[in-house]
Amino acid sequence: MRLRQLAILCFVLTVALRLAPAQNHAAVKFLERLGPHAVGVRVVEQYDNTRNFGATSASKAVPAAQPERGRPLQTLIWYPAQESVRPAMTMGDYVTLMDTEISFGNPQKTRDGDVLKEWLQASLGQPLSAVRDATPEMGRFPVVIYAPSFSSWSWENADLCEYLASYGYVVVASPGIGEKSRESTHDLSGANAQAGDVSFLIGYAASMPNTDMTKVAAMGFSWGGLADLFAASTDSRIKALVSLDGSERYFPGLVETSKTVHPDHMTIPLIYFEEGDASLEGQDKLDQRFHAQGPSVLNQWSHGDLVTVRMLGLFHPEFCSIAYRNSELWEQELPNLQVADYDRADGLVGYSWVMRYTRAFLDFYLKQDVQAGAFLKASTSANGVPGHTMSMKFRSGVPVAITPVAKPH
Repeated sequence: MRLRQLAILCFVLTVALRLAPAQNHAAVKFLERLGPHAVGVRVVEQYDNTRNFGATSASKAVPAAQPERGRPLQTLIWYPAQESVRPAMTMGDYVTLMDTEISFGNPQKTRDGDVLKEWLQASLGQPLSAVRDATPEMGRFPVVIYAPSFSSWSWENADLCEYLASYGYVVVASPGIGEKSRESTHDLSGANAQAGDVSFLIGYAASMPNTDMTKVAAMGFSWGGLADLFAASTDSRIKALVSLDGSERYFPGLVETSKTVHPDHMTIPLIYFEEGDASLEGQDKLDQRFHAQGPSVLNQWSHGDLVTVRMLGLFHPEFCSIAYRNSELWEQELPNLQVADYDRADGLVGYSWVMRYTRAFLDFYLKQDVQAGAFLKASTSANGVPGHTMSMKFRSGVPVAITPVAKPH
């Protein structure tokens, strides 16, 4: 199966890391500027004791004498904060978190971790925006639960999470882990495990003093988008969905076989960002390998508002901000993923507009910002989007018909 399809199946960067470390790097600078709030980030090591887990080490197997314990969820929280003179988190600070993702306080060195650090070597010292443990700003803010891609890291889209926090959101994330091990699985157990994490994090967010739990959205990339859909099907606290080329589009068979997820019953709004070069041939290979056939989730999304944004020049990994920290991804090692002649610079532009439209969507549906709603419904040219960057469609949901109950005579 070609790497082009692997990019759709899961998070292709995980595969790319094993193929070639970076030799070149250019600084990452997105077009979108941070909002009026300073940004803090906090790391919380906690367990979901309602669910068992396997080994909390790099080992795949659970020793016979080792009892199972609660599910480890290393939780990152980005939030509006007071200004701080302390230095911001660097890329290296985020990367270091992977050593204790499930082993809390007991760093575990892995081959994937070493390769990732080598791959991002040139950018490890680059500061982002969040200051660790900065003093939270007073007030209550809408909540966004971020679900990362297949077996990926909570901070894979740190730039986007920090950006949203700077505009008045509390963003909460944990790694994409499987039901019983650090590695996830392309099946219902893998999707349901991460969906359970989403709901657990919503419950945790409710315990925080700076959250407004009447305004909760779930946002996810790739497999995380599918997990969010599964979570929203049973968790009424989720009021909106943001999907970054989510797997619900590519694995509709899993949605159908779940018997619990019904897109045609969903009434909440969804914004779906899709890559620009998906093909029927690629989907056919997915269907054959994973028995992924099923009715289109987006076509069934009839009762909730649907915003479909096609990013014409982005391929799947470009919906993840850390991908931009290795220019070699486009120049040498993975040219078969590139869309037409769009390059990394075009990707930075495209991702910046993903950030902007995500904020507008959340501002409209969580904050009831009328101007944000007008932005969503306007043409891309009216919003200043450069030509050949994206196309956008807005479809209003049809209200669910309520069958009147006949009164007894």
